[in-house]
Amino acid sequence: MSETVQIASLKDDGTIPAYVARPAGTAKGAVIVIPEIFGVNPGIRQKADKWAEQGYLAVAPDIFWRFAPGVELNPDVEAELNEAFGYFQRYDPADGVYDIESTIRWIRAEGVAKVGCAGYCLGGRIAYMAAARTDIDAAVGYYGVMIDTMLDEAHHIANPLLLHIAGADQFVSPEAQAAMHAGLDDHPRVTLYDYPGMPHGFAAEMGDRRHDAEAELADSRTEAFLAEHLA
Repeated sequence: MSETVQIASLKDDGTIPAYVARPAGTAKGAVIVIPEIFGVNPGIRQKADKWAEQGYLAVAPDIFWRFAPGVELNPDVEAELNEAFGYFQRYDPADGVYDIESTIRWIRAEGVAKVGCAGYCLGGRIAYMAAARTDIDAAVGYYGVMIDTMLDEAHHIANPLLLHIAGADQFVSPEAQAAMHAGLDDHPRVTLYDYPGMPHGFAAEMGDRRHDAEAELADSRTEAFLAEHLA
């Protein structure tokens, strides 16, 4: 069962629209699906639905709700891709952390104690920030952007974090990837997986960017990671 709910923002600046997919029975945990720069589009809703099928309460908050509420974009359409880049430039990731914290509190008020997240692109960065700045039980980031600029926050990471790194990422340079490894490889709570030759967005649910074999590998690792840490 799916629905759209409104989650009160901890900043007291409004309510966050969120797509919610509920499992058939009692939720064994919750997964916050943090969107890319394309909004809560069909691919993000499909990811949430898949988590619900596995028994989790899945919540996908609209991260652009403050200035582009309800936007859904297709990354395979150039005009929509450029529109998304514009939203990225306007977005304050610190607001994103407030939104994730707000979502965590909403989920726990729903009676689900263990909460994890899976974020993509910009959402991957927010997953890293959530691991460093909130009490989320486990976090996963796919091809997160600009994480290399925030490695000074790594010592705040108290709960498990998994990062998937696309080796041929157009938006995360080889130097940035090397910095992530240098800063995080020895962290006892952080796991990094590399996907050589893979472009940004390789684990999208649909569209031209998806690479089936690598997406399925990354998703299987995510599923095992969250099953372990949300048990």
